[in-house]
Amino acid sequence: MASSLSPDRPFYLRVVRANAWYDLVVTAGFATPWTLSLVHNALSSAGDSLGLGATPELDLMQTLYANLMGTVVVIWATLRLVKPLPIHGLYDGIGRVLFATWMSYALAHGAPQWLCLFLAVEATLAVTELAPWLAHRKAGRVESFIGGGPRFQRL
Repeated sequence: MASSLSPDRPFYLRVVRANAWYDLVVTAGFATPWTLSLVHNALSSAGDSLGLGATPELDLMQTLYANLMGTVVVIWATLRLVKPLPIHGLYDGIGRVLFATWMSYALAHGAPQWLCLFLAVEATLAVTELAPWLAHRKAGRVESFIGGGPRFQRL
């Protein structure tokens, strides 16, 4: 039952690595105050010109949180590029579900509509990383990827 999308197949690790490249490209600009300003202006201008909404001006705390997020995601992406493991895909998929949830919350509360594009990508990448794990869970094979033993069999 080892399909090409199974976490124990090389193709799955390529998916984990490709998703890491996406994260690196999309979030590297958030990692410093200087690059964040450039990304913010570009997103705001694009959203405004497409009629999808401009981004509110940044303040110091928004900049801090964006920089913290950018730094953590860049480090996480680098780990998945250098040493991709099946378990990284599981955790990344869970993180993407959470990111998609917070993006949906923001959209429901008036965030610019261009955020829908990022939401669609996050949801799609979450499915690519989590679907193989769900199939393995149904087959009772998850423990072989996360250390084994009875305490992990309920995952």
